[in-house]
Amino acid sequence: MDHYLGIDVGGTKVAFRVETGTGPVDETAFGWGPRHSAEADLAQLAGHVAELRTRLGSPLRAVGVAMPGTAGPDGRVTAWPSRPEWTGLALDVALRDLFPGSVVAWADDGDLGALAEARAAGCDNLLYVGVGTGIGGGLVLHGEPCPGTARGSFELGHVVVELDGPPCVCGRRGCLQAIASGPATLDRAARLRGTAVTFDDLRQAWGDGRPWAVDAVRRTARALAAAVTGVQELVHPDRVVIGGGFAAGLPGFAGRVSEHLAEFARPGQPPLPAAPAALGGLSSLRGAVSLARLVATR
Repeated sequence: MDHYLGIDVGGTKVAFRVETGTGPVDETAFGWGPRHSAEADLAQLAGHVAELRTRLGSPLRAVGVAMPGTAGPDGRVTAWPSRPEWTGLALDVALRDLFPGSVVAWADDGDLGALAEARAAGCDNLLYVGVGTGIGGGLVLHGEPCPGTARGSFELGHVVVELDGPPCVCGRRGCLQAIASGPATLDRAARLRGTAVTFDDLRQAWGDGRPWAVDAVRRTARALAAAVTGVQELVHPDRVVIGGGFAAGLPGFAGRVSEHLAEFARPGQPPLPAAPAALGGLSSLRGAVSLARLVATR
């Protein structure tokens, strides 16, 4: 029986999902160890892959990998702010070494999240926003990822939404990621509260309507709406879905983004409909499995 593996590589954790022709058979995740080097990360990844192979007891036909970092035409990582130790890594070679005998492909995590959500929604023109450790984004137009992996990823997280905003890990100021990512929201909540805030703290306080939590999340939702409005003015998708683990953990978050989209709508231009991602925090992972199935047929 053929096995298709999807891997969602994140800044703080890595998720695996294995499917066969009849559906999922295995799904696990692990947290990255302390940052030391790309070699140490790859060794940790290889250990979990070995455990997965033992559980499956059969080879993997194809592997799809969702990556948050940026890679150049030569397949080398040019930037990954969350784990800069990967800069310069020959990603293609590293992935082939991890999965000898399997067909392997990788793509931007936001692009794959958009593709999975577009298929789940039956929508050929869809904007996906993933809110987690960073901000992932993907755009599907006429059923295909835009701009396409050959021309680079859809970097919504590095759209500047505040000219004098906070510094971003990319080196600029005011990027969407510096304002609306999970860590940025938690840092802002901690400043408003006057003490450290965990995600569980924020989720509880958000549900209780605590002012410091509401204010922290409001700025996040408003920044996201500003970036989405800019995309809408340029390419006119039919809808936007808000995903990622951070957004999925805050009930009603997509609705807050919708409120700000209505605030930013100009006369004659109806606001873009926004909804929670159908796949929650699993959009990129499911997209990675779809990529594995796709390359297996080539």
